[in-house]
Amino acid sequence: MLIDDVKQTLRINTTALDTEVNDIIESAKVDLVLSGILKSKTVEDDIEGYDSLIKRAIIFYTKANFGLDNSDSEKYQKAYDSLKTHLALSQEYTVEAVV
Repeated sequence: MLIDDVKQTLRINTTALDTEVNDIIESAKVDLVLSGILKSKTVEDDIEGYDSLIKRAIIFYTKANFGLDNSDSEKYQKAYDSLKTHLALSQEYTVEAVV
């Protein structure tokens, strides 16, 4: 599950912060869609899970926006912005495949 992977990168091993973490994950997905990424790319696939680059972007976003005393926030925000830009420039992430 995505929340478990995100919590692991945040070094969280309790469910007490799940609501906050889920809110940040959902905010990341909305931000990606607002940037031109297909909504279908931000949804977990039943077979393969999340696209690895989308998952990485969500993790960067979460690491940048979680906690009030986050000395690495700027570093992760820059990583997120850079990855988001690359995704938004890729037709694989912005144009629906024609079947």
